[in-house]
Amino acid sequence: MPNQHTKDFASEAVSQLRADLALALRAAAFHGLAEGVCNHFSVELPDQSGRFLLNPRGLLWEEVQADDIVLIDVHGNILAGRHAVEPTAMYIHAAIHRIAKKACVLHTHMPYATALTLTPQRMLDTCLSQNAMRFHGRTAADAHYNGLALDSAEGERIAHAMQGADVVFLGNHGVVVCAQRMDYAYDDLYYLERACCVQVLAQSTGQHLAPASPAIAQKVMEQTLSERLQSELFFAALGRKL
Repeated sequence: MPNQHTKDFASEAVSQLRADLALALRAAAFHGLAEGVCNHFSVELPDQSGRFLLNPRGLLWEEVQADDIVLIDVHGNILAGRHAVEPTAMYIHAAIHRIAKKACVLHTHMPYATALTLTPQRMLDTCLSQNAMRFHGRTAADAHYNGLALDSAEGERIAHAMQGADVVFLGNHGVVVCAQRMDYAYDDLYYLERACCVQVLAQSTGQHLAPASPAIAQKVMEQTLSERLQSELFFAALGRKL
């Protein structure tokens, strides 16, 4: 007989979350944001039970489908699904869901964002491009690289370093992007990498950069977050394409 976890996993609401998570992973692969079979995306179940969906260990993001997604609890126990999960995924994502109270957690080593974690500033300048301004006041930097997250203490340290931010740049490591919905989270992930790319390209000219004022950056952030229809349409378009 199926247990409650299996029943919940097959429910209409959770099936849609699994489909959205799988789509976000395939989209990230399509946009060049994946790295081997590493990195992880997760989404918490809406019942606040502490359970969350996670991509499986060992699959390329481009091949992940809804049926490949795994349901686990905050202790890393697999509750439903046919695949194993990667240890660092469990420790990082469980802590962020539990401590930072984020529904969707996307962790990547995408190239341009990661490149900025290697600089003294450790992060994006949110007063430069228009795409960067959407993140003004929404970012944090964790400059303390502490090796692979192979225990709960390191996952908790990262979660606390976020200080409530939607985006955290992990020094010498990568980034984590969070939101309450998968379409919003993926939209932010995509535009974060675009913003970081433009900054790296501008810095490569060797010329002084010309940021806008913090007041303008704040205005653009508020304008972007006041109406997220573009995020919804973008994710829907990716669904049609992929």
